[in-house]
Amino acid sequence: MALRIGIVGCGRITGNHARALQNIPGVEIVGCADADLDRARVFAQQHGIMHAVSSVEELFALGLDACTVCTPHPVHEQIVLAAADAGIHVLCEKPIAVDVAAADRMIDAADRAGITFGVLFQRRFWPAAQRIRAAIDDGRLGAPVLGEVSVLLHRPSSYYSADAWRGRWDTDGGGVLMTQAVHQIDMLAWFMGDPVRVFGTIGTRFHGDHIETEDTASAVVTFASGGTATITATTGVDHNLGNRVTVIGRTGAVASVHEFPEGREGINEIWTVPGELELDSPLDPRIDANLDVGDVNAGLIDFHTLQVQDFADAVRTGRNPAVTGRDARTSLAVIEAIYRSARTGGPVDLEPAPTLQER
Repeated sequence: MALRIGIVGCGRITGNHARALQNIPGVEIVGCADADLDRARVFAQQHGIMHAVSSVEELFALGLDACTVCTPHPVHEQIVLAAADAGIHVLCEKPIAVDVAAADRMIDAADRAGITFGVLFQRRFWPAAQRIRAAIDDGRLGAPVLGEVSVLLHRPSSYYSADAWRGRWDTDGGGVLMTQAVHQIDMLAWFMGDPVRVFGTIGTRFHGDHIETEDTASAVVTFASGGTATITATTGVDHNLGNRVTVIGRTGAVASVHEFPEGREGINEIWTVPGELELDSPLDPRIDANLDVGDVNAGLIDFHTLQVQDFADAVRTGRNPAVTGRDARTSLAVIEAIYRSARTGGPVDLEPAPTLQER
């Protein structure tokens, strides 16, 4: 029987979800929901979806097996909790939530309900990222001891004005860290392991006339292994230079994955694993890299599809999805710690995710 899935939220990223779901055999999009019913109806018509409704309750009443969540970040919690209460599996857009306490409530609800709970970090499915993870696992790179995240993006003022919820603490939960760099922070933790201490600073250096959240951030992260990494992120550069995650292993080998232009599949720009030297920068001044966010999203559809396909298989087989709620909690915990460190001026120690028995 077809896996019956609904989509909650009909904003910019939702088109990727619809296309991804429609590319997977044995999956049926039953309906979509948005607080703005007209927007839901337009989206449903564009994507050939039968039902468009204005509430989660109406959507769940259509008899779903699972749903994907594409709403603004602060709304994720209430939808996941409602889905867990209804016994509906959930694949949620990143970030998992806007604070760790909310993430813990979501994870707890999913655990107790026995539902599959995944969070969308499609860049983990890039072959270049998978290659680094494999080189860590098989020892060619060795345990990572140093890491670096570089997020040097361009966002015009129109990006924020087009969606009134963006760039506000109460509706966006944060700025460049929460909305953009969360992907690279997730990948960094996937490579480096559990973060245990964060020291960071944030600022609003470029977009202060139209946002209140940070558009610039720097941090140092220490991991349980003893490894350390730096994070640099901004949406203020006047030519988008994309995103890079770099790790250095105990063997002395260096490996990076670089996404340029933003939204294009990342490549291993640096690869110095012994006997496999590769240096391949994607940077090219002839490329217009200041893309509209819609074009950025469109470039990621294939990898949305891979993660949605993984989630659907996890629901059918009862295994964990590639990125669980607990996995997604890690990047949020780092971001929350950077914000707290910026407020206090000191380092912040991270607490591990509680187990079901500890709650």
